[in-house]
Amino acid sequence: MDQIQLFIKKLMETSTAEQPAWNVEVKLDNGVAKWNYVDGCMIKAILEMYKITEEKTYLNFADAFIDKFVSEEGVILGLDVAVYNIDNINAGKVLFELYAFTGKAKYRKGIEFLYDLLQSHPRTEAGNFWHKGIYPNQVWLDGLYMAQPFYMAYETKFNNLGKYRDIFKQFETVHKLMRDDKTGLYYHGYDESRAMHWCDKTTGLSPNFWSRSMGWYVMALVDTLEEMSELMFYEYRTLMSYFKEAIETLLKFQDEETGMWYQVIDKGEIQGNYLETSGSAMISYAILKGVRLEFLPERYKGHGQKAYKGIMDRYLTTSEAGINLGGICLVAGLGGDSMRDGSFEYYISEPVVENDAKGVGPFLFAYTETLRD
Repeated sequence: MDQIQLFIKKLMETSTAEQPAWNVEVKLDNGVAKWNYVDGCMIKAILEMYKITEEKTYLNFADAFIDKFVSEEGVILGLDVAVYNIDNINAGKVLFELYAFTGKAKYRKGIEFLYDLLQSHPRTEAGNFWHKGIYPNQVWLDGLYMAQPFYMAYETKFNNLGKYRDIFKQFETVHKLMRDDKTGLYYHGYDESRAMHWCDKTTGLSPNFWSRSMGWYVMALVDTLEEMSELMFYEYRTLMSYFKEAIETLLKFQDEETGMWYQVIDKGEIQGNYLETSGSAMISYAILKGVRLEFLPERYKGHGQKAYKGIMDRYLTTSEAGINLGGICLVAGLGGDSMRDGSFEYYISEPVVENDAKGVGPFLFAYTETLRD
């Protein structure tokens, strides 16, 4: 068993559904975990490990973990539907796999529960899902990852491709409104109402390019494309072009020595900026998976491998305390607090932690891609 698998097993052994070892926000609050996107990332990674190794330990853990949150009627327990938080859709992706692996009817019903929730989610006038009810009229790159792969999987598997155009249009709108023509990077957030203190009053855009938000974006594209039918030829090819374009842009900002990306991508030379694990892992995974699925040329593979190795070398440590993955920005957002203004100073001020699933999950996604070689 290699170092990474030992790391995963230790996290699993020290986790329960109520108190996952990888959910640092819950640990810091001394709280009890509810249905959330962070655990969704980690359980998805654990299921990827099961698909690679066929080791039942991974499947059994994922099944027992998620089972606690889904009633026999498919209701997601503890999920407050009134908050309209797009993050709550993300963990729904594991229900497709758990239903296929276990045959539990509750997981199929849970998919319908979340799909119905998604259909009632508020939207901007342009048609994109709001990020949250408390952030009206706002689109964040994060939200594409939280919703669109689940949405596409449902339309492909259960709805005869019925709402493909809706999914495509949401990506198209983000490409049109949130991509910076000068750098090719995407801004973290967009406020259609221009009301938030962090946004440009002309464009509605936040002021910087956060590595994890770009990571969410390219993961959203590659995972959505994986679920998409090529029968929608124009939409499929267009999303693939967005993906390749975004990866080509990111490679211009890849750190030459480590292969990683900075917390604020285009400002690596400014004091206080740092090479960040979660965004780098997400981009590494997207590249490696994109090559495997032939969305990207083979020559891109080395860039993904270099980023993965850079994270290993810089932030994966072994000591008497165990194996730990560091360099993970705990959380970053926009609004809700005058300090969350999208400035460079804001992004580098957020806590940097170890073993949080926002970094560990994507790191394991990248790891499983290396095992598929």
